Parts: sequence; structure tokens; C-alpha cells
Amino acid sequence: MSKIVHPYAHRLVILRDWKSRWFADPKKYCEYLKGDVLIREFLEKKLRGMYISTIEIERNQKATRFIIKTSRPGLIIGRSGEGATKLKEEILKKMAKLKLTKLEDFKLEIVEVANPEADAAIVAYMIAEGLEKRMPYRRVIKQVIEKCMTTRGVEGARVVLSGRLGGAEIARTEELKRGSIPLQTFRADIDFKREKAHLPYGDVGIKVWIYRGKIFSQKKKGEDKTLN
Repeated sequence: MSKIVHPYAHRLVILRDWKSRWFADPKKYCEYLKGDVLIREFLEKKLRGMYISTIEIERNQKATRFIIKTSRPGLIIGRSGEGATKLKEEILKKMAKLKLTKLEDFKLEIVEVANPEADAAIVAYMIAEGLEKRMPYRRVIKQVIEKCMTTRGVEGARVVLSGRLGGAEIARTEELKRGSIPLQTFRADIDFKREKAHLPYGDVGIKVWIYRGKIFSQKKKGEDKTLN
């Protein structure tokens, strides 16, 4: 029997890298892991509505770097960088509240996502935003999928909604799919994200898969391409 595997974890090391990148002393491992999980949760809640793709954390012996990828960096940075400075202070305040190790050198980087319609996290939030505005769910997912499919490099998209759709008494699941999504192929670049739309009669779960073609390892420079 087949097992359902998370598309991101399924391709770790092969196509994807870890979202937290650091090596820790065994004594500090638990503290670092707890810090990463709690700060990431805090930032996802704090920056909801700012079209966040991923939050990556890098640590070395001296410096700690938070990389926030978003399609609207101006919303976070603010006028003359005021927003970014305020966010940095809030992160440090949160870390002090959680009694985590004080950071000597802390950097916050905000990176722009060039192609937001090909990013599952941003697409999932676009659907959640449409549902929270009380728009018809079928129209929302149809419009979003059509927008994704017209984006360059996207070969397939799938959206699954589950919950009390349209305010119905009994929860159900609705699905829409375009193109192909080869979940078992390792070299298939599939982006996946879960999101929740908060509605008056309960939350609606959203799952988004976006297939961006296959990735092949590039040949090294100077390698003879012809076989003798």
C-alpha cells in the first residue's frame, strides 16, 4: 500500500534544502530547535497578509540570519526601513521572553519572490484571502488556478478545500486540478503548502500543489559531452 508523503520532505537533499541551516553543540540542540519552531510560528502569525513564501534561519558560531521571502517586500520593510527595524526588535523581544540565548550578531533579510503565482504558499494565502472576503469558493479556486497555469514554468496545479464550504452544516472536500502533478518523481519540482481560511462558521483547510517541471543535474563545466 502507498503512503502519503509530504512533497517537500520527500525531495529534501535531492532538490530542496533544509529551512533551518545550522550545526549545534548537543547541549544547545534542543534550545535552537525550540527557538526556530516558536519564532517561525510567531513570524507566520505576525506577518499573515504580507504574502510570505518561506522563513529560513541560518546560524553559525557568531551570527544568526533570518531570511524572509515575500512577494511584497515593501509591506514588511516600510518607509525608509522602519518596518524591518521594528520587526527585528520584536523578534529579539520574543526571544528574550522565551528565555532563549541572546544573539550577538542578528541579521534580518527580506528577499523578493520574483514569480508569486508559481509559489504554493503565496497561492494558498490568495485563496484564503478570497474565502475570508466571503467570495464563492468555486470561483476563487478557478481564478487562482487559471492564473497559476498562465504563469511561465508552471505545468500543473491542484487545490483541495475541506471544511464547511459555503457555510454548509456538513463538512466536505472540493478539489480542482489542471495539468499533471507527478508526486512520486523525485526530480519533479513540486511546491506544496497548507493554509487555513478563518471564517465565522469555522476554519476551511486549503492544500496547494504546484508542479514547475523537472530538474536535471547540470553537467560540470569542461566535461566532455560526447561519449568516446
